[in-house]
Amino acid sequence: MKFSGKKTIVAAALCGFLAGNFASATTVNAGGLLGGLGSILKAGGIFWVVDQYGEELNTFINKLTSKYAVSEEYSTKVVPILAVGTKGYVGAAQISGPKSMVDQCQAALALEGDFLNRAFRIQALIPVDSKDPSKCQRVQGVGVSAKIDVAI
Repeated sequence: MKFSGKKTIVAAALCGFLAGNFASATTVNAGGLLGGLGSILKAGGIFWVVDQYGEELNTFINKLTSKYAVSEEYSTKVVPILAVGTKGYVGAAQISGPKSMVDQCQAALALEGDFLNRAFRIQALIPVDSKDPSKCQRVQGVGVSAKIDVAI
């Protein structure tokens, strides 16, 4: 059975959410042996959504922002967001820049922090060359042009 369009995205996000919650409960019962399996399953759901629908999401964002389109020398692409910091949010982002540099990007690294006794919440999105946050490097000359949240 093949899903199409928005229903598949919602189904994938829901599966990732449910699997992540199930795995989190299992982690408690296993005495911590499974570590962050819930987070891995949630992230895997987002990676799958981006792999399956990244081009469609990218086209939609480009149409949405067509009044402010990127120049002919630039390209755009949708990549997963890797979260590091105070929260564990995972989503997707559209990146833009010179095509050769955009092609190197595999993800956007999200770094979060609070400023002035939590008066400000900061989230920096950095285009990187790997989906592994421990081994990624910033891709210079590429920026984040849109953030994509998945409703669950």
